Amino acid sequence: MRSGRQGPGFVGICVTAAAAIEERSWLLRPDLAELGLEGRVRAPLYRAVIPMHGRLPVADISLSADPASERVDQLIFGEVFDVLDADGDRLWGRARRDGVVGWIDRAALDRGAPLATHRVASTTAGLPLNALIHHAWSGVAADDLMPTGTFERDPVAVAERMLGTPHQLGARTSRATDCSGLVQSCLYACGLAGPRRTDEQAELGYAVDRADLKRGDLVLWLKPDSGESWTGHSAFALDGDRLIHATGHAGAVVIEDLAEAEARYAADGFSAPVFRRL
Repeated sequence: MRSGRQGPGFVGICVTAAAAIEERSWLLRPDLAELGLEGRVRAPLYRAVIPMHGRLPVADISLSADPASERVDQLIFGEVFDVLDADGDRLWGRARRDGVVGWIDRAALDRGAPLATHRVASTTAGLPLNALIHHAWSGVAADDLMPTGTFERDPVAVAERMLGTPHQLGARTSRATDCSGLVQSCLYACGLAGPRRTDEQAELGYAVDRADLKRGDLVLWLKPDSGESWTGHSAFALDGDRLIHATGHAGAVVIEDLAEAEARYAADGFSAPVFRRL
């Protein structure tokens, strides 16, 4: 995967705070950029992405070509991964559904980006919630599928079906999930925008006061200086006093009093929570 259009020498990019979220999704390195960035940034080489899609129920996306490096995301069956470069059996690119850039095993992917006809709507099917199916039969029971474009109405009801799901950093499925992955999965199930990271989720909807908190509102603690790929902690309000979230403290998706969670995250150095209504 070494062919591509030559460009002028790479120069550094001045990243503003407003552009930081968008630029995390760019396929851009000092030696290479995706063709879609030509005219926006300078790079020594531009190359078109090759669309592929997930052939395994779940595959990890890592920070570097080393499979043992930090897991930053996952690709679910049927989701598209746009490939720009390779290092042996590891491919570098972007998960198209949520925009996360990283490395994935070649064996996890098939060529192309077929149009899905169905979505897995069950949290207990053979494929994870929100897996994308490209034909009516996939080994998943018809009762566990919804046609593309048909969605649920209450993301909290979806989260309640995931109670007890193990908490794992970098995971985002009904088999295991981190905090922002739970929020993302439940929003996807309802046909709503589901960014991957807490700081992106904090841009959704509009702000509300804690006193007005109601079921389905987002409760978000930001921690941009975490030193990791995660940027905070995400939860749904179950009502005015309780949360449903995936937390390392409990090791699973649980219901917890908001006041208890606030005290713990304040002690851990997180910013005060923000509340967003979708």
